[in-house]
Amino acid sequence: MAATGNGPLTGVRVVELAGIGPGPFAAMLLADLGADVVRVDRPGGAGLAIDPAYDLTNRNKRSVLIDLKADDGPGQVLDLVDRADILIEGYRPGVAERLGVGPGPCLARNPRLVYGRMTGWGQEGPLAQRAGHDIAYIAITGTLSMIGKADEPPTVPANLVGDYAGGSLYLVIGILAALRHAQSEGGAGQVVDAAITDGTAHLATMIHGMMAAGGWQDRRGANLLDGGCPFYGTYETADGRYMAVGALEQRFYDRFTQLLGIDEYAPSRKDFDRWGELREIVAERFRTRTRAEWTAVFEGSDACVAPVLSLREAPAHPHLAARGTFVDHGGITQPAPAPRFSVTPGSVRRPPARPGADTEGVARDWDVPSIIQQPDRRPS
Repeated sequence: MAATGNGPLTGVRVVELAGIGPGPFAAMLLADLGADVVRVDRPGGAGLAIDPAYDLTNRNKRSVLIDLKADDGPGQVLDLVDRADILIEGYRPGVAERLGVGPGPCLARNPRLVYGRMTGWGQEGPLAQRAGHDIAYIAITGTLSMIGKADEPPTVPANLVGDYAGGSLYLVIGILAALRHAQSEGGAGQVVDAAITDGTAHLATMIHGMMAAGGWQDRRGANLLDGGCPFYGTYETADGRYMAVGALEQRFYDRFTQLLGIDEYAPSRKDFDRWGELREIVAERFRTRTRAEWTAVFEGSDACVAPVLSLREAPAHPHLAARGTFVDHGGITQPAPAPRFSVTPGSVRRPPARPGADTEGVARDWDVPSIIQQPDRRPS
């Protein structure tokens, strides 16, 4: 069947109230899938402290400028809501209500609207009104405690685990589920409360089950998947770079030790008392060659070993290049939309939206003339 369209969400309209972090990333995911995402920026701007031309979380979107604190600001947003399927906001609880664009007036205006709320702590609870960032959210869920070496402080995993995995992805899952309900016969719109703490805790569901069964210790660097296992971790090479090893199953472990050249004297993988010794043997062996040399040794095998590449190196990896995992658009190398669809593939169609640059086009396409700002409408 031939591929058509610009993604499976073509025709879906999204209003994004400008913010930073997980909200914009969630809206980018919807835009990558073909949705018409209109970002409502405020005069003066709100976003990353970089040139908007490089804020890739705003790719595939359009932007309008609306001052929500102006008398006509909330009404302009509600005019957009009237024609939208989804709204995304990431304010602290109560802020959208005070601005006049909370779930009440939005759902009154559009009963089938999916109103997505992105916060760290959630809409209620003792910490709901507290400021926070990714690191604090993943800290209280226990997730941060699992990451890093046993004798060192927990390792900060950028903002990928909290903001994006526990936040953006769960918001998108919730929005799409609610959209299906809203568009079903007799369906209605609703509010999706996506808290990073909830999502991050949910990510560790398997670990909680293993811990209850006695198969996971509640401490860092002592388990199969947290660096405690000598054949599931990273090792430095002769040139100061690293190789990643994930030879968990016996047949993969056998091939790994064979190609590493330690199969004749390495301890059994099930001899837990000698894991420390095995780790030293593996580490010493990896230090004898460069990353490129070890990559060549393991190339084409099922030893489950890969070079640890930097962000700049990754796009050139032969597998990623062959699949088009990264694309160049507007002079910026960036990850391509994911996942992939056989009939309605997503694509990078537009560069990052410049604040307010698309107001006239959105006003025309959405038939919302009220959002076009007149220079003499408000006093200086």
